[in-house]
Amino acid sequence: MEKNKASLKKTFLAGLITENPVFVSLLGMCPTLATTKSLESAIGMGLLVILTLMGSNVLISLLRKLIPGEVKIPCYIIIIATFVTIIKMATEAFLPELYSSLGVFISLIVVNCIILGRAEAFASKNGPLASFIDALGSGLGFTMAISIIALIREILGTGALSIGVYFPLKNAYYLHIFPSKYAISLFVQSAGGFLTLGIVLAFLAWRRSKKEEAKALAEKERLEALKAQKKAQMEAIKAENTNSQVKEAI
Repeated sequence: MEKNKASLKKTFLAGLITENPVFVSLLGMCPTLATTKSLESAIGMGLLVILTLMGSNVLISLLRKLIPGEVKIPCYIIIIATFVTIIKMATEAFLPELYSSLGVFISLIVVNCIILGRAEAFASKNGPLASFIDALGSGLGFTMAISIIALIREILGTGALSIGVYFPLKNAYYLHIFPSKYAISLFVQSAGGFLTLGIVLAFLAWRRSKKEEAKALAEKERLEALKAQKKAQMEAIKAENTNSQVKEAI
């Protein structure tokens, strides 16, 4: 039981952090660059991807032994397209502003590399519960990544954060960070997505490099300490042998 829990936790954290689909695997670049002009639209896209991932992963896992290997990819695409169609219709009915904002990118979830990749790499080989956890971790990892990018783009591009523009809240709320006259409009344009993604990836690469350097330094210090300890033990043994020889000579 404990081993199973540890395995599920590892699966969840892999999609969320260690194998993050955007920051590590660089998958789903189209929605990452196109739907991150505002934090709210990025969260909306992330939620739609999470729902699609969970539904398709679980269903593919349940049908994995029934789907012939020769046609598994077309079957996966049909399953994913079915969930996307349902989610698209629900979004249009209940979140029309979000639907208008995301537009064609909702339909493009069907060909999102993250969803098809998790279906092929994980759901087709594991049970429904593990596939659900994998989908949740990967979906949250994707949502977290595009939300970070959208947060940076919206603040630098407009000087404020908005909520209630696309989601059905009573009013739209705006948090002004700095005067809009100082905003850099480039960040809410297409080039701003590439620039922001590059900055975030460069920062993460620098962090990984620092961690690897710290790990290498710690390992070097550990080896040096072991060498010093071994040397001290050898000297102690040598001194003990010398004392024994002196006693025998006496």
